[in-house]
Amino acid sequence: MAHGAVPLSLTVNGAAVSRMVAPRLTLADFLRTELELTATHLGCEMGACGACLVLLDGVPVHSCLVFAVQVEGQAVETVEGLVARGALTRLQEAFHGRNALQCGFCTPGMLVNAHALIERGGVPDREEIRDAISGNYCRCTGYEAIVDAIALAARAANGEAAK
Repeated sequence: MAHGAVPLSLTVNGAAVSRMVAPRLTLADFLRTELELTATHLGCEMGACGACLVLLDGVPVHSCLVFAVQVEGQAVETVEGLVARGALTRLQEAFHGRNALQCGFCTPGMLVNAHALIERGGVPDREEIRDAISGNYCRCTGYEAIVDAIALAARAANGEAAK
């Protein structure tokens, strides 16, 4: 490790992780290079596209804008962790059923954001869904199928029948 490395301890996808890291290493690069959690995508590296979204203590954050050392002692959950614990099953089924993904580059960040929205409880309307995912760029789908899928998953999570 380069001169000036600092210790970092955190929880990633439920597992304790400790590493020596460069102070300027972003959380996105830490997840991708140190932990090989490559579903956290790097798109713009300016916090505009949403491809790098992860949950930090349950809140979606742009991991490209956060230094790894800033998350000392906190809990990070990536799309891999959400999948492993079955938290995205409804969303994955809805995305598949509504053909809400094409190239897949935006999908991990979109799923993280949609999951956080659904976890708030209730059934968001289409405008609330659009607002929640407004920071996630998708260049392939036109968003309507994504909004449909999130609405379907939210209704299912609240015990409502599919529409």
